[in-house]
Amino acid sequence: MSVVIRQPGVVLTDHLFQVPLDHGVPQGEQIEVYAREVVAAGKEHEELPWLLYLQGGPGGRAGRPLGRDSWLDRALDDYRVLLLDQRGTGRSTPATRQTLPLRGSAAEQADYLACFRADSIVKDAELIRRRLLGERGKWSLLGQSYGGFCTLTYLSLAPEGVREAMVTGGLAGLRSSAADVYRAAYPRVARKNAAHYARYPQDVEAVRRIVEHLAEAPAQLPDGGELTVPAFQALGLMLGSGTGSDSLHYLLEDAWVRGSAGLELSDAFLTGAQAQLSFAGAPLYAVLHESIYGQRSVDPGATSWAAQQVRSEFPEFDALRALADGSPVRFTGEMIYPWMFQTDPALRPLRETAQLLAERTDWPDLYDPKALAANQVPVAAAVYHDDMYVDTADSLATADAVHGLRTFVTNEWEHDGLRVSGGRVVDRLIRMVRGQA
Repeated sequence: MSVVIRQPGVVLTDHLFQVPLDHGVPQGEQIEVYAREVVAAGKEHEELPWLLYLQGGPGGRAGRPLGRDSWLDRALDDYRVLLLDQRGTGRSTPATRQTLPLRGSAAEQADYLACFRADSIVKDAELIRRRLLGERGKWSLLGQSYGGFCTLTYLSLAPEGVREAMVTGGLAGLRSSAADVYRAAYPRVARKNAAHYARYPQDVEAVRRIVEHLAEAPAQLPDGGELTVPAFQALGLMLGSGTGSDSLHYLLEDAWVRGSAGLELSDAFLTGAQAQLSFAGAPLYAVLHESIYGQRSVDPGATSWAAQQVRSEFPEFDALRALADGSPVRFTGEMIYPWMFQTDPALRPLRETAQLLAERTDWPDLYDPKALAANQVPVAAAVYHDDMYVDTADSLATADAVHGLRTFVTNEWEHDGLRVSGGRVVDRLIRMVRGQA
């Protein structure tokens, strides 16, 4: 029996679905996928169109609503919203360091996780659509970031189930390999570093001082993880959000405390760093990150820790070199490196599994360029001009490749524009897919 909860302005209903682990073997092993239905209070018995929300990630559960908060406030004017915990996340059958050993060896775990990419997520959604709306029912899509990647996969594999689609910050390069993605990413991250240091010039010396300290001896984080120099640089992931530069600066402000042995990194700083660096809440983000770019027709080889390999082409990200030549130490961005599976306790047990996924070849294609070129579904996309996470050039090239896709390009928001815009992004996209803007 579904659980129904009322919050101010909304009615929430739980849904739990049994889906095949491998949709190619529909009668085989089943896993659970959870979704939360959200409808405006007073409209719960109305025949409203459905909107499926596809969360960013990979490995991110859907947000937990607190009434009509954020973009939901605008969406609930028109839709009955379904927040999907993509397979392996949230209340769906979890895939973590605690559960994956039940699958058996690292090889068996890797084979299991190979079924957790966008193609499987879309097939889960199609099964759910048919159960909720019937065979002929259609719903709208809203994909944020990786959810936008999944939206492109949806339009490639099952456009017949989609009435209209909206994407925010998530138009993937249809023909971009993992190496292509990171080769374009490092210069974007360098620009974010430059902007941060221009805003907070005092952070140049503050960062160098911390790096000098960590180069002598990594610090232990409260959860038992290690804060090494590369791990400290990975705090640059924060620079991709609207308030990330400010939050990073405030974190650096609390770096030092004078203890009995002299100056040392403060517990407040180490706790804040851990909150940013730990993958305990979303391990699949790290484990599957590079596999989301694997496509046999683009690059039949393995992704092979592409971010680590490509990094050597950008020596300006070498922290020790920066210390030696007096230049600012650059933070990295949305990159996953093999050393993370040593420094993060939530990832250590998955180290061998992640290595096997990095070595895996012949990933099935996720996008069908011919189907997208013939697309008949109204599609609108918000492209953030200064997006650190998704390349603007790739986004615009993909927009040109999807028939009928309309964009609005803006630098008013960073990658988290959907969350912080108060529904303005959603309102603009709704009007665009309806031909009203």
